[in-house]
Amino acid sequence: MKRADEQQALRALQAALAAEHAAVYGYGVVGGQVAEARRTEARAAYDAHRARRDALAREVRGLGTEPVAASAAYALPFAVPDSPAAVRLAAELEDRVAGVYSDLVRATTGARRREAAGALREAAVRAVRWRGGSVAFPGLAERTGTDTGVAGPSVAPPVSGPARPTV
Repeated sequence: MKRADEQQALRALQAALAAEHAAVYGYGVVGGQVAEARRTEARAAYDAHRARRDALAREVRGLGTEPVAASAAYALPFAVPDSPAAVRLAAELEDRVAGVYSDLVRATTGARRREAAGALREAAVRAVRWRGGSVAFPGLAERTGTDTGVAGPSVAPPVSGPARPTV
């Protein structure tokens, strides 16, 4: 790969890692509010995102770069007072992760691209399960109407105090 391509791939890897940090945090909220019937599903998603997060951190370290750190807290996109809101949050988390993996697919080649495509597919399938329906182009912001935040989770304006990345 050329130097510019390597830098683009590294930025996309770091963005995917940041998204996985946010998803792990978000699933902590989901698990605390989701109905008992869906807790196993939430735990499986939490574990999957932790595993992806850890693999991405190892990969970034293997490239000789310090992995992006998780934030202490993330601003949720909406209040999550009950199980239906937790289910909506889980679908939103998966949509955002799929978007970042879509960026990683575009930025990489070979085995890394195949791995990113697999992660995109897994996130899209989980989103469908949480939502109960699919979108035409999972992970593509221009098709779904969402911003993937190529640089990682977006930062919400502060309500009070410093801004926190959103999940």
